[in-house]
Amino acid sequence: MGDAGYILFGPPGRELLAFGTIVFAVFATGGQLLAGQIALANLSANKLCLMLYTGIFAIPTLLCSLPRTLDRLSWLSVPSVISIIVAGIVGMIGAGLYPTPGRSTTVAATTDFVTAFISVTNPVFAYAGHFMFFILISEMRHPQHAMRAAYVLQIFATSFYVLFAVITYLYLGSDVASPSFSSLPPKWAKAAYGIAIPNFLIAGSLYSHTAAKLLFVRFFRKSKHLHSHTVLGWSTWIALVFLMNAAAFVLAVGVPIFNYLIGIAASLFASWYTYGIAGAFWLFDVYHDKGGVAAWRRRWAMTGVNVMTLAAGAFICVAGMYVTVKQIVNAYQSGEVSAPFSC
Repeated sequence: MGDAGYILFGPPGRELLAFGTIVFAVFATGGQLLAGQIALANLSANKLCLMLYTGIFAIPTLLCSLPRTLDRLSWLSVPSVISIIVAGIVGMIGAGLYPTPGRSTTVAATTDFVTAFISVTNPVFAYAGHFMFFILISEMRHPQHAMRAAYVLQIFATSFYVLFAVITYLYLGSDVASPSFSSLPPKWAKAAYGIAIPNFLIAGSLYSHTAAKLLFVRFFRKSKHLHSHTVLGWSTWIALVFLMNAAAFVLAVGVPIFNYLIGIAASLFASWYTYGIAGAFWLFDVYHDKGGVAAWRRRWAMTGVNVMTLAAGAFICVAGMYVTVKQIVNAYQSGEVSAPFSC
């Protein structure tokens, strides 16, 4: 993403987007640690301090982040995908067999802007993995197959998201928790969370690996330590992986509500990396490769779509941060959550 930023905006763009990618990856790792914390708490009936659950889950996440290349880590993604698909199916079955009594479902409901927009940040974050595309493509054995993989991902992910959301909302109602597994009966919630743990673990590992990798490549871009097994190379790599996971742990414990941590990440980063910058990419490519402003005019429909995509990213960023911060302040004032770094 940093190289794309260099093409768009020169050296400042490279530094800004590279820095944002690292911070975004740490936020995403924190989200997975928080998901793991919720899963472990459900499986053990909340017998330990929640901060301890986060720390327990952070250890295997750190260990799985240690491989220096994605070829080894990528194989772990297969059981990761299987686990979240099976967990989602278990969740939908549990919701269908044990619907929430007296639930209410509405297609549209009247509410205030803050409550409504915090719900928008969840589906925005669902597509936050787009910032990984450049990194994954750079290590693909056949980079020319990247778009093929992207189409498969988007078609399947969107279909699964819609199916899961509709079924769980239909049977669990408008008061469904986030994550929605928490609204299932205890046995079904434990089954779903237990099956989903490999996904939380591997996703967190991939994100923290990415954050460490970007810094590692920057430090040793023109050095033998980048590709050779040297003491300096490995010690630096281990230190970076530890720092990225430690930062994610602090973030997950400091913002202990899953919905709000997701809201911050979606507003600050996914709004741009998934939406806004995508519009800028298209506008830049068409302008420089197809004939400047005249090319925009010839493709007026697509130009309009991408301008609106850019504007949508800016709006989600500003509005999303406003409502998320406001919700976090209200949660602490009302006693909904305890102080950061406490049980």
